[in-house]
Amino acid sequence: MATVWRWRKRFHREGLTALDDRSRPGRPRRYGPEVQLAIVATVTSAQPGTDSHWTHKAIAKSLTGHGISASQVGRILAGLDLKPHLVRGWLTRPDDPDFYAKAADVCALYLNRPEGSVVLGVDEKTAMQARSRRHPTRPARPGRPELREFEYRRHGTASIVAALDVHTGQVLVEDITRNNSATFIRFLRLLDQSIDPALTIHLILDNGSSHVSKATRTWLTGHPRFTVHHTPKHASWLNQVEIFFSILARRLLQRGEFTSRDDLIGRIREFTIAYDTEAKLFRWTYEGTPLKAG
Repeated sequence: MATVWRWRKRFHREGLTALDDRSRPGRPRRYGPEVQLAIVATVTSAQPGTDSHWTHKAIAKSLTGHGISASQVGRILAGLDLKPHLVRGWLTRPDDPDFYAKAADVCALYLNRPEGSVVLGVDEKTAMQARSRRHPTRPARPGRPELREFEYRRHGTASIVAALDVHTGQVLVEDITRNNSATFIRFLRLLDQSIDPALTIHLILDNGSSHVSKATRTWLTGHPRFTVHHTPKHASWLNQVEIFFSILARRLLQRGEFTSRDDLIGRIREFTIAYDTEAKLFRWTYEGTPLKAG
């Protein structure tokens, strides 16, 4: 309230000029807006010679005549929320005229399961490495995190195909040695044999070669209880089975040690069995709020 009264008195006494900035104590500003503009122009429109990206030192060196230091460049960049040392990956979405229709179709299946049916998100997770450390991992202690040896031994790779029941959260996982149409059709046969014949099967698939091949399409045509819903191109993230793969990676693969390919597959099977005993469907949390522009 005191601040409001002070500004009102100034305005009454001096008019519009009272709104101008007062002189402040301390050293006057050395680098004005033109330096900030030069830094922004440098970072956003040019390449730093032989380097792949700009550093504070390189920016300061390029601004000849301003006498600015690398540390001051850093402070200005921080104030502008401009970070040339960071990079974020992104993927150009190919032109898919049915993008929104396909996405809406998949989301509708998540929200409302068709009567007398089961909805499965199906995909493969390939090239998982079976690795073990050369020396034993030391467990965590008070004041010290787990210590893991840097060097490791490779014991091959493994791949799986998985089907997630969207409305129960349970997962079926099968070991695969090749990711092709024949392997995928074998998995479809397994689903056909394992699921109550009275139920229709809605499959959510991405556009991988084994999912859209002529052989796969021919097999599906001969088995009309299957209805396929493809995610839009480059939008396999819309398939909820990817969430299970993320959970598998965080809880087992990233820090697990495996003595062989068979050991890795065995551990994945054990993990999946345990996961299914307490599985829950993934809750819909998106509320339509626009995301912050990247």
